[in-house]
Amino acid sequence: MNPSARSYLFVPGDRPERFDKAVATGAHAVILDLEDAVTPERKVQARQAIAQWLAQTSARAFVRVNPEGTPWHDDDCELLVDSAQLAGVMVPKAEDHTSIARLARHLGDGQELIPLVETVAGHFEAGALARIPRVSRLAFGSFDFMADSGIQADGEELDAVRTNLVLVSRHAGLRPPIDGVSLAIDDAAQLEADVRRSRRFGMGAKLCIHPKQVPIVHAGFAPKPEEVAWARRVIEALASGPLGAIAVDGKLVDRPIALRAEAILAEAGEGASA
Repeated sequence: MNPSARSYLFVPGDRPERFDKAVATGAHAVILDLEDAVTPERKVQARQAIAQWLAQTSARAFVRVNPEGTPWHDDDCELLVDSAQLAGVMVPKAEDHTSIARLARHLGDGQELIPLVETVAGHFEAGALARIPRVSRLAFGSFDFMADSGIQADGEELDAVRTNLVLVSRHAGLRPPIDGVSLAIDDAAQLEADVRRSRRFGMGAKLCIHPKQVPIVHAGFAPKPEEVAWARRVIEALASGPLGAIAVDGKLVDRPIALRAEAILAEAGEGASA
């Protein structure tokens, strides 16, 4: 899977006619959903459709299984066996790190596990979840978290939760976490604002619920031209003098500044020698 993936697009598991279309959107990852997007009476049909598609496609995709304790969880996990096209599994309502670690042992080489933190219990367990083998990054289920916690908005009211996910991910050596969905489908300005907030808080990607959201998410997480230009100036200045002895835009360049410039160029797909 793309280590710099920024967009994770959900597709209802009972809508197989949309699977290839989702891959064609250019989303960095497609998540075939067996949980929220599928009604109970269609769970079996959805699982069968996903298994058939994974057996025939050349694309790779994630599957979001139903939570442990539901009637469908064990059968959903059977999809993890012998599926070369399965990029990994997203686990909703992630709380118990021991049960998720057991699930992780069923994954094969190159398959990832993404715990979806969407409860208060999951928030306090996030550090343990981040250290489970095969966990590549954490994801934030912001709207389910609101329902569980009693918090009534997903803006600054959830700042502490986003910060916690970013910090525990960093501490565990994971990629930056995936922020929750935005309900704005036809409101580009609102989605752009949501993505700016995600990036500002250190999130590295976003869950998407509609193909229209994908290009806006990609653009929002990409470094701005002025950021790239500044990073180039820093790297060029470093090439001409020792760290700590040069200034760029009137500010001394120390190690954190140099690392930030290198990170921006890496995000932009440029080497540090640019």
